[in-house]
Amino acid sequence: MRWEFFDIGEPSVPVAFSISVLSRDRKSKAFSSRSADPSNLRPLGKIIEKVVFNQLNNYLNSNGYLDNFQSGFRPHHSTETALIKIINDIHLNSDSCKISVLVLLDLSAAFDTVDHNILLERLENWVGLSGMALNWFRSYLEGRGYYVSIGEHKSKWTSMTCGVPQGSILAPLLFSLYMLPLSQIMRKNQIAYHSYADDTQIYLALSPNDYSPIDSLCQCIDEINSWMCQNFLQLNKEKTEVIAFGSKEEVLKVNAYLDARGQTTKNQVRNLVVILDQDLEKLVHAFITSRVDYCNGLLTGLPKKTIRQLQLIQNAAARILTRTRKSEHITPVLSCYLREDLFSSAVFVDQTLLAKCIDLQL
Repeated sequence: MRWEFFDIGEPSVPVAFSISVLSRDRKSKAFSSRSADPSNLRPLGKIIEKVVFNQLNNYLNSNGYLDNFQSGFRPHHSTETALIKIINDIHLNSDSCKISVLVLLDLSAAFDTVDHNILLERLENWVGLSGMALNWFRSYLEGRGYYVSIGEHKSKWTSMTCGVPQGSILAPLLFSLYMLPLSQIMRKNQIAYHSYADDTQIYLALSPNDYSPIDSLCQCIDEINSWMCQNFLQLNKEKTEVIAFGSKEEVLKVNAYLDARGQTTKNQVRNLVVILDQDLEKLVHAFITSRVDYCNGLLTGLPKKTIRQLQLIQNAAARILTRTRKSEHITPVLSCYLREDLFSSAVFVDQTLLAKCIDLQL
């Protein structure tokens, strides 16, 4: 289906909105990007992008063009829903006495290396944009440029042939469309996957003493790397992490097999700012002291001793905020200002998510 999804008069972006200035901050001495006149142009540019984003997003959702396993910047999706999906699959594998292998793929400066011609090809042939809609995006991408400003000195204006503007409203959605063909590689190799923006995770289940699926996993990683090179993206092998979940004896065997195939495993990885260990008993958030509620739907299924450690952190924070003494009971304070315990909150989050899935058929 091909449909011109919006009409904004002229199928082009004003030149002033497409010029960025790289200026050096006096304190940090680092270069940062800004529009040529942020006080006048940036708010209006954001409004235009928001209008285009809403219409494009509605068009993509109504026609089913978005990847079902892409949770980045979509309604009813978040890092929490992405993590719950993956952790739940791992728990199901463990219940079936299977080993799970999870690979966290890391991309280097992914948004900066998006090729404009390839992205326009995705918009035309994969999404079905044409006419004025396609011309508007061509103007949005190809008309971009920048110059460097240091004090009173300015460099010459230089056009940008790649990259989607980070910090813009359209950038995450455009990057998701750029990555659409990648899912075909995972499906062809029968490897499960889930993505959040540029964070892609692939995983599979192994039966005891049957490590042949690992060969498919390694082949899948090689094909992903080749696809990345063809699309001007770079897979950072040093930051790509591999971890196995299951019984300790089987995990040791799987780790040895993976190491022999050139895939170095770890005992602990950081997945969307949540730390996972091989036993899934330590889901430690990087900022747990300040955001203990973040992704708390993952807490269900953890041992009580692990939840108790997080509960003690919350209790201590509640005492500080309310100036409650150690000799006084903290339960009335939690009931009044927060809730009774973390576990009840986690169960509530999971039940709410389940209800949404049933109502919306996510």
